[in-house]
Amino acid sequence: MQLPHVLRRATPAGLKHNVRLRAAAVGAGVIPPRAMHSEEEAALLERLCRGRARVVELGVYEGGSAALLAGWVDAGTDLHLVDPFGEHPDALPAGWGALEAATRRVVARAAKARPEAAGPVNVHWHVALSQDLAATWQAPIDLLFIDGDHSEAGCRRDWDGFHGKVSADGVVLIHDSRLGQPGGRGLPGPTAVVDGLFRGPGALAGWRIVDEVDRTTVVARS
Repeated sequence: MQLPHVLRRATPAGLKHNVRLRAAAVGAGVIPPRAMHSEEEAALLERLCRGRARVVELGVYEGGSAALLAGWVDAGTDLHLVDPFGEHPDALPAGWGALEAATRRVVARAAKARPEAAGPVNVHWHVALSQDLAATWQAPIDLLFIDGDHSEAGCRRDWDGFHGKVSADGVVLIHDSRLGQPGGRGLPGPTAVVDGLFRGPGALAGWRIVDEVDRTTVVARS
């Protein structure tokens, strides 16, 4: 059972940002994983993950969005979760981090909670840097969610490493990429990548923006 929200808010900052203590609480289900997405973005994920045979998330952290995907994807979907875990300043705010064991428990609970009629999901863990995995990845990807290294170079590296592996009717979601857009939020790194690749007269041929919600940009082949 999770602690009431009022008690979680009263927890001293030193405890909230202690990676090991927080991971223990998240893994045990005492507190929920940090939600790195809004309700609108959750609805977008739910809609787009349906009917996908292979879904890949780059950047799992505490498993907030991964747990949603584990609960929503179709039966038999291969859900690949990629994260090196630990503290990474280009991916997370200072003092934030996540431990693999705790995040695995979060996702396992979500997969187990699926209605029996929904069927099982196949969860595959890749405890690695995304660029290392990209070098050996072969299988076509139907939904790619880029939410790892938030520096411009890191986000562009993820795009360069994986977009060629996205299936013809697949989609790519880039989180934190709508800084300065109407109704949008984001961070400078992913926003610069999206603006440089998909907006304006110099936009990349063969790809186009097909949806935008809050901090998330969705692109697909044109």
